[in-house]
Amino acid sequence: MANSEIVPFFVPWITEEDKNAVLKALSSRWLTGGPKVREFERMFAQYIGVKHAIATSSCTTALHLVMRALDIKQGDEVVVPVLTFAATANAPIFCGAKPVFADVDEKTLNISPMDVLNRITNRTKAIIIVHYGGQPCDMNEILEVARDHRLFVVEDCAHALGATYYNKKVGSIGIAGAFSFYPTKSITTLEGGMITTNDDEIAKKAKLVREHGMTKNALEREREARWFYDVVDLGYNDRMSDVQAALGISQLKRIEEINRRRITVAQHYNEGLSKIGGIVIPYVAENRTHVYHLYVARVIKGEYGLSRDELYSALSRNNIGLGVHYTPLHLLTYYKENFKPGNFPIAEHVYKEILSLPIFPTMSREEVYYVVSKIKEKTSFSSNP
Repeated sequence: MANSEIVPFFVPWITEEDKNAVLKALSSRWLTGGPKVREFERMFAQYIGVKHAIATSSCTTALHLVMRALDIKQGDEVVVPVLTFAATANAPIFCGAKPVFADVDEKTLNISPMDVLNRITNRTKAIIIVHYGGQPCDMNEILEVARDHRLFVVEDCAHALGATYYNKKVGSIGIAGAFSFYPTKSITTLEGGMITTNDDEIAKKAKLVREHGMTKNALEREREARWFYDVVDLGYNDRMSDVQAALGISQLKRIEEINRRRITVAQHYNEGLSKIGGIVIPYVAENRTHVYHLYVARVIKGEYGLSRDELYSALSRNNIGLGVHYTPLHLLTYYKENFKPGNFPIAEHVYKEILSLPIFPTMSREEVYYVVSKIKEKTSFSSNP
């Protein structure tokens, strides 16, 4: 592969079948809130192994609706991992509650059950865990903590569609799960999300507030030949369109292949990077599947010779797309008032080392080897752009 070629961080896998599904949906009378959304919800619930799936406009709105359904409100606290995207912490804030950050496990980068225990107060109502990068959290330990303190456990599954913990799919383990269909995720609806739950009341409440707090949506009113509806709660327009749902249905049909391809790419990376001193490949814990939404390596400067930032710059000059997931939330401006550097030592330490390498279902072995080869060539990197 010539240096002029680019290995992007991510490329969406959109097939002709996907395009045809979207075009067919565009020809339907129902462009939003219609039968395709209901079909996607049924298909998704069956795949995860839950009673209910509720399609939403994003994973952010899915998390927010779950907070509403759990009656999280002013004065409540919700424990969340400090190493995550802002949406995880913002969901309780939308309800007037306070997110309380917990540190992460140094190996998996998932939330630490022990530190969760340290953060619980008499105001704590729930724990939102994130299956970081595509690897399930230590759910047995987290559920034990939750049971002991009578807390809800909500799974942020944005990274982990299809991942399993003791052969149980994520999104079916806690009281509810929230998924993302953003373009970089395992499947995409462009923007979009999904709530999963076995709890009838959570499903009922989430559906209600998803659509303006209305007792009957347009599809239901047409099917029942009744025009009347009432508004019984403060709701939002957090719906998914039928066009998006059609794309989601088409993509979900091949989720197992998508995950197999991602895992294969990760294996190719492991083969090459495990031989390079100072580059730490992702750790995979027992009794779970890692579906590699992210491939997060760690750069140990003392062994490798370059810092993470130096390697990031060098690889970028070689036309390789990269990311850092994530800056710990307490170091970001919006959250700094309540937390200080040093409060979360493990997250702060690993943050200086983590580097997300390109990974996507159609990534070729040649592209992987190009990235690996450039990491191997660290001594030949020029300090000048």
